Amino acid sequence: MSMKLLQRASAAVKDKKSIYLAKVGRKKGFRNPDLEAAVIKTTSHDESFIDYKNAQRVFDWVRASPAFLKPLIWALTNRVDKTHNWVVALKSLLLLHVVFSTHIPATRMIGRLPFDLSAFHDRSSGPTKSSGYNAFIQAYFAFLDLHSTFLSYYREEEQQQQQQHEESQTLMKKSLLRLHRSQELLDLLLQIKPCTDGMEVGLVLEAMDCIVLEIFHVYNEIYDDVTSVVGMIASEATPEAVEALEILQKVAVQGSKVEGSMKVCREMGIVNARELPPIRRIREEDLCEAERRIVGNEDVGGVVEEKGESGEEAGGMKMEQHKGGGKWKEELRNVFGTTVTESWVVFNDELPVLWI
Repeated sequence: MSMKLLQRASAAVKDKKSIYLAKVGRKKGFRNPDLEAAVIKTTSHDESFIDYKNAQRVFDWVRASPAFLKPLIWALTNRVDKTHNWVVALKSLLLLHVVFSTHIPATRMIGRLPFDLSAFHDRSSGPTKSSGYNAFIQAYFAFLDLHSTFLSYYREEEQQQQQQHEESQTLMKKSLLRLHRSQELLDLLLQIKPCTDGMEVGLVLEAMDCIVLEIFHVYNEIYDDVTSVVGMIASEATPEAVEALEILQKVAVQGSKVEGSMKVCREMGIVNARELPPIRRIREEDLCEAERRIVGNEDVGGVVEEKGESGEEAGGMKMEQHKGGGKWKEELRNVFGTTVTESWVVFNDELPVLWI
């Protein structure tokens, strides 16, 4: 028997032992043995497939009641805290990412994630492969941790806004703060990518399918929000106006990075990267006009491309929103072969998909 088969057999035994211990455990505190067993099956050590049936069971529980969210987070934390296997860690992050993508209100109460994969170190692969998986998982965790934190911030800020009337200037500052946060998330998302040879395996490609959708969604939200904010700012160099201009300039740079990332993902064979519409870009003339209007300076300080890879105009501040940009959830598949709607995740197939 080869070493690889021995490792698979050993991993299968570990999963069965964990499932047994979960089922015989008592329902106390945040523990739910049935949900915990489903999480273990969904995040098994086997990189050749994802157990979609048990993944759906997890989603059904959380959809049925917010009370199941704490047991889910507890089960995931218990799972990743004990693992040094990149497959288990990545499946756990994918599972959590899908939960966030459904926009269940209870996810806004999590805050910082209760587990830490910022220094994750894989022990299941050789040194060359491990370094790539380590970087991938650490970057993925950094995004989800900050994303969860920001969701909690937004919940608190919305509650404060409902309790007191806020002036337009205060609302503008909050809009700019939200844009800064979104740009920070986008920077983290762009760091999640295979960085060593041999990482083009099914599970990593599945994760990248999800990441590509998130990049597209976050960038489009930033684009729409910043062009709206800049359009409302008066022609004077107020602190808010200067800050909005800085954000707009960064959007121009991020647009180039997103376009480059999509190109690389298409070359890797990422399905969603091939199906997404072209990335909208800030036009150079619009950036120049915004700078002249706000600070009276014609020197933009950088070159902003006007056209996408197809050679067609990719859009600008005065252009109507791309027909796909505002309805991404209706058009795109999410991770685990699902379709994301405003209400919940709809599974296309409950059966595990094998990668050969």
